[in-house]
Amino acid sequence: MKQLIISVLSVLAFTSCNSAQPVTTTTAYQNQSTTTSCYWQQHVDYKMAIDMDVNTYQYKGKQTLVYTNNSPDVLNRVYYHLYFNAFQPGSEMDVRSQTIADPDSRVGNRISKLQPNEIGFIKVHSLKQNGKTIKHETVGTVLEVDLAKPILPGERVTFEMDFDAQVPLQIRRSGRNNKEGVALSMAQWYPKMAEYDFEGWHADPYIGREFHGVWGSFDVKISIDKNYVIGGTGYLQNPSDIGYGYETGTVNRPNTDKLTWHFVAPNVHDFTWAADPHYIHDIMQVPDGPMLHFFYKNTLSNEQKERWKKMQPKTVELMQYYSKHIGSYPYKQYSVIQGGDGGMEYAMCTLITGERSYGSLVGVTAHELAHTWFQFLLATNEVKHEWMDEGFTSYISDLAMNEVMNQGNTNPVVDAYNNYIYLAKSGKEQPLTTHADRYQDNQSYGISAYSKGAVFLAQLGYIMGEENLAKTIKKYFNDFAFKHPTPLDIIRTAEKVSGLELDWYLTDFAQTTNTIDYSVKTVESNNVTLERIGLMPMPIDITITYTDGNTEDFYIPLQMMRGEKPTKATPLNDWAWAYPTYTFTTKKAVKSVEIDPKNLMADINKMNNKK
Repeated sequence: MKQLIISVLSVLAFTSCNSAQPVTTTTAYQNQSTTTSCYWQQHVDYKMAIDMDVNTYQYKGKQTLVYTNNSPDVLNRVYYHLYFNAFQPGSEMDVRSQTIADPDSRVGNRISKLQPNEIGFIKVHSLKQNGKTIKHETVGTVLEVDLAKPILPGERVTFEMDFDAQVPLQIRRSGRNNKEGVALSMAQWYPKMAEYDFEGWHADPYIGREFHGVWGSFDVKISIDKNYVIGGTGYLQNPSDIGYGYETGTVNRPNTDKLTWHFVAPNVHDFTWAADPHYIHDIMQVPDGPMLHFFYKNTLSNEQKERWKKMQPKTVELMQYYSKHIGSYPYKQYSVIQGGDGGMEYAMCTLITGERSYGSLVGVTAHELAHTWFQFLLATNEVKHEWMDEGFTSYISDLAMNEVMNQGNTNPVVDAYNNYIYLAKSGKEQPLTTHADRYQDNQSYGISAYSKGAVFLAQLGYIMGEENLAKTIKKYFNDFAFKHPTPLDIIRTAEKVSGLELDWYLTDFAQTTNTIDYSVKTVESNNVTLERIGLMPMPIDITITYTDGNTEDFYIPLQMMRGEKPTKATPLNDWAWAYPTYTFTTKKAVKSVEIDPKNLMADINKMNNKK
């Protein structure tokens, strides 16, 4: 863990590129991504103080942000996200929800019906750059800022901001008074600096999808009614001042109307919190790991409270599973908090709805906790590569649930395969390169991001071997934690681990809608002919049953892989993709042939896989 944290600090402070190399830098990063020696990333340090009125759900904020330009580029503008502005009638999120074919039921037309005291907003009243007032304009959910002076490569600039805001009714992720009565679910609540990377600025409007953020640190003070308990990102700095024993759950509050909670969060790219006057706060230590915190409402039924208690040791097991199979969790705590509108991952915490069955409670925690690795440590740009977050998280959480809950599934990812195949045959599939906001409908986005993304990893194990996949996941995390990996990074990692050429897999499965369809064309005595019907190439696993009742496994390598996966099957000659058919001869008469008997290949037509 120490070695990882040291490498994090060096990454955040270091760039080997300089202003004399902007073209080379961008090209190198685009072609080699974060593996290049010229990799750089921006850095932010936030100091914020807010004063929350729990009666009006409005708050005033002061923000001091130190921005470090580690890029080789001169920046003439900056942009902030103002996510709460999405919760206003006529916003892009409102209109998109009412015009998409299958709106999210949590949103529907609810934004359009919000009254002035129910909407969300963030209003920036003043903004200074190194003490000088600068021009800014709010455009929907984005603050456009013209700088008083360009930010040069390597330069640090201080921005000071005064703002006020209103928490919207709980509709999507953030908000007040969710359906279970949680008072405040405070996600995407502050003016957040947009990310600038090798592709330029990412000042995307907030339409309901997910996020991309700048690595940095947060120092946050929240003044709120003394009866409220806060859980979220960061380490509580002043338990004695507020009379709240954050490690023990004991309460001995001062005699005052408001308390100021002070949190510090190092090396994260977001800050989230939730607050309620009726939170129960439990803790549980992970052996040789972080302290787990659980916040859930005292108004839950006794049965539901017991489920929360029963879920806590399972969360310990899940934390241990992910630390073992991906990499060590580097922070000292993690919080599972009742709030939000379903389940959503944040830095060092998650917000989940709490009125669930026991299995659902463990399941949503398993998924959101896994996001800590595949989003809050491997911080991909979710608006462009959402499948690398949602899909990889779905894959590893399915495996974790299978073990932790003793489910006994031979293929824990089978539902993801079925969902993907349904989409591929529906005529609605779009490539995984599609921007998250540009999917035709929500179902297509969900299946692509979650299911096809999960199949990407599971099928990679079929291609390169399960042991190589396990090594790839660990190396990927070790090499790219606290960075912003791109699709090329995962496939290049897999190539380095396996020694195989795998760029074709990334191209066909993630960048096109080409499908896999192989069939057993003919079986004549001891001559077998297979046919490739789909455009996407694959190596092939086959099981032959002979007329004497014995079986034998065969493996047909894909020529463009330039190698073979480790296997106990009998290897045959390579199959070059351009040849639509492949014939081989066995030593004995054949009774039947089955392609991919373990169903680990996402073949869209299983009916022609056996003859």
